[in-house]
Amino acid sequence: MRYRYIGRSGLRVSPLCMGTMTFGSFCDKKSSFAIMDKAYERGINFFDTAELYPVPPKSSWAGATEKIVGEWMADKPRESIILASKVAGAASGWFVPPIRYGMTAIDRFHIERAVEGSLKRLKTDYIDLYQMHWPDSIVPIEESLEAFDRLVQSGKVRYIGTSNDTAYGLTKANEVSRYRGLARFESIQNNFSLLNRRFMDELATVCRKENISLLPYAPLAGGVLTGKYNGEFFPPEARFTKYLDDRNPRIRAQAMKYLNDKTLEATALYMEVAQAAGMSITTLATAWSMHHDFVASAIIGATSVDQLDETLAALDVELDNEILRACDGINEAILYPMG
Repeated sequence: MRYRYIGRSGLRVSPLCMGTMTFGSFCDKKSSFAIMDKAYERGINFFDTAELYPVPPKSSWAGATEKIVGEWMADKPRESIILASKVAGAASGWFVPPIRYGMTAIDRFHIERAVEGSLKRLKTDYIDLYQMHWPDSIVPIEESLEAFDRLVQSGKVRYIGTSNDTAYGLTKANEVSRYRGLARFESIQNNFSLLNRRFMDELATVCRKENISLLPYAPLAGGVLTGKYNGEFFPPEARFTKYLDDRNPRIRAQAMKYLNDKTLEATALYMEVAQAAGMSITTLATAWSMHHDFVASAIIGATSVDQLDETLAALDVELDNEILRACDGINEAILYPMG
C-alpha cells in the first residue's frame, strides 16, 4: 500500500478511505462489519463517519453508524486506524440536521457536545481527523476555529478538516488559522467525480498552493458511475431509486441531481472507455478520483461486501494518458452533468 499524507499533518492514509454513511440504514451491522473487515484486510487504514450518519438523515438513526464503527474497532489496534468523524453543520445551512432539536451551529457549545458524543459512540479517546460537515453562515469562522483548536490542544482530536466548503471559505479559514496561531483545516471533503469536476474550477488551486488535501466523496456519484442506472429500469433497491420516491423534497432533489439525462449519457460514454481499457467503470471512476495530486484519499462506500471488489481493484490501476484524455473528452462534450 502506498500511503499518502493529509495536508501538512502526520496522518498517513491509504489512497482509498472506507466511507460508512450507509451503515445502520441500507446496511445492517453484520454486513457493515464484513465490509470494514474486507477493507481493513486489503490495507485500508482510513475510515470516515459522522455524528449525523447513517443516511438519509433521521433523528431515530443519528449516531447509529458511529456505534457500529466503534464496536467494529474494539478488537483492532487503535493506532492502526486513522479515524475521521464530523460535527453536523449549522441549521442555517442547506438543511436542518435532525439532531440536537435542529439547533446545530458550528460554535463552541455544539462542537464540544458533538465530539463528546462521537467519542462515546466510537469507544475511543481521540479522533484523528475531526471535520466540519458543512460551514456555518452565521457563527464567525474565528469562533469555530478557536473551538476546534481547543479540541486539538486537549488531545481529543489530532487534526481538523472541513467539508462541503467553498474556495472562499477554505481560504478565509486558512488565513484566520495562520494569523491567530490556531489549528488549521488540513483537508476538505467535497463531492468530486467524473460526473462532478467543479472542485477543479477554483478549490484545486487553493489545495495545491496551501498544501491542503481533498478527500473526495461520492467518486462513483452515489453509484451512478457503476452503470447500474443505465439499464432499461432503475434497480428497485438502489439508493437513488428510493430517493426519487421519498416524500422529502430535498432528498428527491438530490436524486435528480445525480440521476438525469446528462449524467446517464456521460456514464454510458465512460462505460465505453472502461471497456476499451479492460476494466469496469467502477474501477475506472475510482482510479480517476485517486489520480489527482491534490487528493489524499478517495472515500468509497458499499452496502454489501461484494461491491468492494471493483473499487478496491483501483488500488492496482495506473491510468495512462490515453484513458485520461478520453475521460477529458467526455467532460468537454458534456459539461457539468450534475449541474
